[in-house]
Amino acid sequence: MKWLLIIAILFGAPYAARAAEESLGTKIKKAFEPSPTPTRKHRKKKPTPTPSPETSPKRKKASPSPSPTATPKSKSKRKRTTPTPTPEPEESPSATPEQTPAQGKKGWPNVSLSPDQISGYETYPAKVRQILDAGLVLTRENLGYTYGSADPANGGMDCSGFIYYVLKQNGFPDVPRDSSQQYVWVRKAGNFYAVLSRKEDSFEFDDLKPGDLLFWSGTYNIDRDPPITHTMIYLGREKRTNKRVMIGSSDGRTYDGKQRWGVSVFDFKMPPPPKSGDAKISPVFVGYGRIPGLPAQ
Repeated sequence: MKWLLIIAILFGAPYAARAAEESLGTKIKKAFEPSPTPTRKHRKKKPTPTPSPETSPKRKKASPSPSPTATPKSKSKRKRTTPTPTPEPEESPSATPEQTPAQGKKGWPNVSLSPDQISGYETYPAKVRQILDAGLVLTRENLGYTYGSADPANGGMDCSGFIYYVLKQNGFPDVPRDSSQQYVWVRKAGNFYAVLSRKEDSFEFDDLKPGDLLFWSGTYNIDRDPPITHTMIYLGREKRTNKRVMIGSSDGRTYDGKQRWGVSVFDFKMPPPPKSGDAKISPVFVGYGRIPGLPAQ
């Protein structure tokens, strides 16, 4: 037994030494080897499903609370206005309109008179009757007040357009187109009678004759020289009423107290005094005069 122990010691010692040596070398080797970096396992991202337009809720834009002092700005729209027209140079029978048009307005029916309804019509000079007959024919055609027109084919005429057409058709080729120049035409011929009174029985009307041209200023606001804005033809006195009547085209003058729009017979009466201090926008009767070239009566 003793010998067995001796043999085990002799043979086991080198083995244990080698094992210890290997164990020590392994530890040293492992100490100098780099430590492996552990790899992280990445989680796979689940794809986010695209929401369908039907199921996904729509975000509503929050409406800002209006400030008590802020005024919202609105887009300004251009307003079409109908400015007061300025007459243009004479170009054609339909050029240079008169008066501000009353588009779309309707009054009482136009009025016409026959020659036997006018006092002393049969005693009028032949040329005067010719002019007035032509004007009375137009009053029976249901013509309106057509701004800028001097031709009944347009469905109507303005005030100076009526004068222009009637005189042109009856042998007065040099008649101007607008009322202001028609006034100058009469004044230059020396046949004009100014009226300052506002009374219809004033002596200033003693020389008024059928066929005379009548002139007003201030029927609408316009900067023109002379400031004549309206004209008509004096017809005479109506037998039924003994009132003075005239003929022409108007956008609101009266006959028998009722407004008419278009070519008609109208009452000739003095306008009332101006209601404001601005006489430019208040109708004023300026005077009357013979048609230049008309034979003396």
